[in-house]
Amino acid sequence: MRVAEPKPSRGVVGGNISAGTPKPEEFHFIRFRIEDEVARLTLDRPEHNMLNERMLAELASGIDSLEGRGDVKLIILDSAVQSFCGGIELGEYTPRRAFQVLDAFQRAFAAMLDTAKPLLVVVNGPAFGGGAELAALGDLVVATPRAKFAQPEIKLGVFPPLGAAILPFIVGPKRALELVLTGEVISAERALSLGLVNRVVSDDKLAATVKEMSAQVTAHSGPVLTMAKKAILGSMGLSLRDGVKHSMAVFLNELSALEDSSEGLRAIAEKRSPKWKNR
Repeated sequence: MRVAEPKPSRGVVGGNISAGTPKPEEFHFIRFRIEDEVARLTLDRPEHNMLNERMLAELASGIDSLEGRGDVKLIILDSAVQSFCGGIELGEYTPRRAFQVLDAFQRAFAAMLDTAKPLLVVVNGPAFGGGAELAALGDLVVATPRAKFAQPEIKLGVFPPLGAAILPFIVGPKRALELVLTGEVISAERALSLGLVNRVVSDDKLAATVKEMSAQVTAHSGPVLTMAKKAILGSMGLSLRDGVKHSMAVFLNELSALEDSSEGLRAIAEKRSPKWKNR
């Protein structure tokens, strides 16, 4: 296991550290570690994981560092504090820093959107504003009953630019409009019913559920997981006919060239478990 624990954050604020492109061993606000084919990024900025420019840069850097790594099949994003994420730190929204912060925000979310690896988000408490958008970008989302979700930006005279684009794909335009225009706080169970969350489990079962889901995903071939995600997400926004064409193109032109695809078929014929080479 490789671990990059955050450095002490006493006296460290977004404006006092150049965000740049920090390496995992330089992270202050995110714990980064890899174990058993799983990379875990843990938000750790007490008390509410408010996002500043440095933290967003660390999130983007951590995810980007995993691209091309065959030893990692799954990324988990979770929290070390009682809130999952309270959104962007309002102090960062000054006229002088607004563009830098929004650029860091966009780069972090682009890293989450573009990663070829499945992303599991674990929401153990409130996820507001940018925190709710972080959760929405998870391929899989597990929450506890303590989780609450909201896009309250409308109450501050703005709107969530990424949420406005992402939410209609997940919950449909009518519900997306309701969430953004009212800024209402919804429970984990409501988020489950809307499709924002895959599972809601009690706090005492959270660790076991995350472990179980991780094992279910990592039991499969890494490149095949990537192809499956590409086929699903790449078909979004297309017509049914074009979506089928895209999925079939991935299947015929990319998946069929993998050694693991041939191994899976051989394993079925030979009545044994497949032995993945992850290539």
